[in-house]
Amino acid sequence: MQGTVHWITGEEMVGEIAGKSFGIHSEAHAGPMQMVLISHGACSFIDVIAGLKDRMDNVRSAWVELEADRADEHPRVFTAVRMKYVIEGDVPEKLVNRLIEQSHEKYCSVGAMMTGAGVALDWSVDIRA
Repeated sequence: MQGTVHWITGEEMVGEIAGKSFGIHSEAHAGPMQMVLISHGACSFIDVIAGLKDRMDNVRSAWVELEADRADEHPRVFTAVRMKYVIEGDVPEKLVNRLIEQSHEKYCSVGAMMTGAGVALDWSVDIRA
């Protein structure tokens, strides 16, 4: 994997990877640590959505709410992440729980890097029929 980060002005940058570009650390764009938190949520949620497969027809809406704590001293690394998976629709909670567990234990590489570095992870599920 290769990418480039270009300085624009002030602390604003543009990242480029695999032909895609995105703003970084400006009034309109997330900063690096915000991107890491969102990437962790997206990485895990991809596993959940993929695992639901044909049951996705029963899902009206779905999202992950994320909250994180950071160390007070530099480098201000994450110390804890909390994730709340919300799914509106008719899906078995037992299946969703299993998919989330598998994501965090086996598949989500972003999460594995974070928990491997000592970040505490807590998650919950809210199924809204």
